[in-house]
Amino acid sequence: MRKGRALTLKVIDGLTIEQLNTIPNGFKNNIAWNVAHLVVTQQLLCYRISGIPCLVSEEMIAKYRKGAAPSAEASEKITESEFEAIKALFTSLPLKLEEDYKRGLFKEYSSYTTSVGVTLTDIDSAIQFNSFHEGIHLGVLLAMKKLV
Repeated sequence: MRKGRALTLKVIDGLTIEQLNTIPNGFKNNIAWNVAHLVVTQQLLCYRISGIPCLVSEEMIAKYRKGAAPSAEASEKITESEFEAIKALFTSLPLKLEEDYKRGLFKEYSSYTTSVGVTLTDIDSAIQFNSFHEGIHLGVLLAMKKLV
């Protein structure tokens, strides 16, 4: 997860906040939204379904969870400071997950079937699926980058 996220950040390095907020034709969201979505999804898959409070706010979860989409309104665009905070979570939360995993924090896990039909039954399957999910979004980001 750490290596995949480092690669994701490398791919988007140098893009302006305007580019990060641009919703390319044919897409429902933008690069900035996708990065925040990865933060939120990892928290939901690994923490919430384990019965452990997420390490991000409920407001962030509502804004970036599956099915949510950014508004085209200027007031809804992510600011540079907000994106810096998102990137800080993007890089720090995998370290916290590893620490919590090693501590044995994830004792319980409610079975959950994803939208692509994969059933997660424990923290290990959640971490594996999360890596698959992040790989899909890396591909999306690569496509979006060509269009912004």
